[in-house]
Amino acid sequence: MNKTIAIIFAGGSGARMGAGMPKQFLEVNGMPIIIHTLENFEEHPQIDEIYIACKEEYIRKLKRMLNKFWIKKVKKIVPGGKSSQDSIYNALCAAAENNSEDAIVLIHDGVRPCITAGLIDDVIRCVRKNRTAITCTPMLETPVLSRGGTYVEEVEQRSDMYTAQAPQAFYLGEILKAHETVRGTNPDYTGIIDSCTLMKSLGREVAIVPGPRGNIKVTTPEDLYIFRAMIQYQETRDAFGLSNKEVADKLKK
Repeated sequence: MNKTIAIIFAGGSGARMGAGMPKQFLEVNGMPIIIHTLENFEEHPQIDEIYIACKEEYIRKLKRMLNKFWIKKVKKIVPGGKSSQDSIYNALCAAAENNSEDAIVLIHDGVRPCITAGLIDDVIRCVRKNRTAITCTPMLETPVLSRGGTYVEEVEQRSDMYTAQAPQAFYLGEILKAHETVRGTNPDYTGIIDSCTLMKSLGREVAIVPGPRGNIKVTTPEDLYIFRAMIQYQETRDAFGLSNKEVADKLKK
């Protein structure tokens, strides 16, 4: 059986959070957000190795955190690049040093800590079936297009719209080749938002994996409040063995 690898990119500056440090290092319930994220992959039985791209000046700090919280599957931390895609490419290259092209890689945000074991299972299963897997959630509000931000130009059909999340997963050889192809003509990844965009720019089909709406990306202070509330919710449910409705009722009191 081919290996399954997690690629975690954690190179954000935290500008939108306004915290004075990269948001992945902010502590929630006594643990940095990046460790909350890594624990989900550390504890998953199908994940064999983890590679992280991190801002170079924070690599030593991250290594200390890995030791403190017993994260053992991390094989290498590489410096991040000029963009998130640059950072992912650096981590993919590190993974390729020790793994074959048929290894499965799950590319995930370091600040998306609420990923579930079930979603990881679904993404791996989808890659084995379709060679690609993009976690998506249906869009619940009305999407509009406005190039200038002043007037609505078009209103899209909500039923046709989804929000791409992470993980986004592929076979190592194929995603690495896609990066190298794009870098040959577009080294700055102009117009490339994520791995899904990168693969679509080369005409590749990408398969959708339905994801939970709770798989949030912690980018703003509001996201941080939601993440804290989600932890409280999960702790209450697990401690008392309650149903979702019972938890909601208990938290109201």
